[in-house]
Amino acid sequence: MSYTIAIDGFSACGKSTLAKAMAKRLGYRFIDTGAMYRMIALHFLRQNVDLEDSGAVAGAMKGLRVDFVPGSNDALLNGENVETEIRGGAVSGMVSPVAAVPAVRRWIVPQQREMGKAGGIVMDGRDIGTVVFPDADLKLFITASTEIRTDRRLAEMEAKGLAATREEVATNLATRDHIDSSREDSPLRQAEDAIVLDNSNLSLEAFIEAGMAEVEKLG
Repeated sequence: MSYTIAIDGFSACGKSTLAKAMAKRLGYRFIDTGAMYRMIALHFLRQNVDLEDSGAVAGAMKGLRVDFVPGSNDALLNGENVETEIRGGAVSGMVSPVAAVPAVRRWIVPQQREMGKAGGIVMDGRDIGTVVFPDADLKLFITASTEIRTDRRLAEMEAKGLAATREEVATNLATRDHIDSSREDSPLRQAEDAIVLDNSNLSLEAFIEAGMAEVEKLG
């Protein structure tokens, strides 16, 4: 049996790392919904879209294509590999405001549902277990301390050659937390039936095993 697995949580908690690892172990498809919003944010930045201008938003989204490179799962924006560019500071600072735009969510959620309707998928984001797949077979909600999240995001950016100070990263995470949790449309929240995994002090292997243990409980 193929399951639909929804993984939610704040930025830099390890959601995508866990989702990728679990998908690989299970032979499932992994969908990074955060990357989908990042691609839209990059597109809007390039087009100088005013998020308050509904007409401009609608115009920019006409013909827009967001997808992933088969195998590598790199982000594809209108056929262009933008995996490195969407991880930069400019996009990180805009992705939460973009994700809060109702028109953007109305455009993207049906695509996410279509990707996962056949099962055999691990999808991570902020509203997967509450909005995209409220009937998912397994819902995980990932948490981690603010300090740990800041350190991990900074290390991630440095590894990719992206310049940032610890203060900048911490500020960006705090801002995104606030926007994601307080937006009117599909705010980040823990689904009532989600299993919480605290990733503050777990090794990578222990974190992955904790997630896999929950899959095994499904039978």
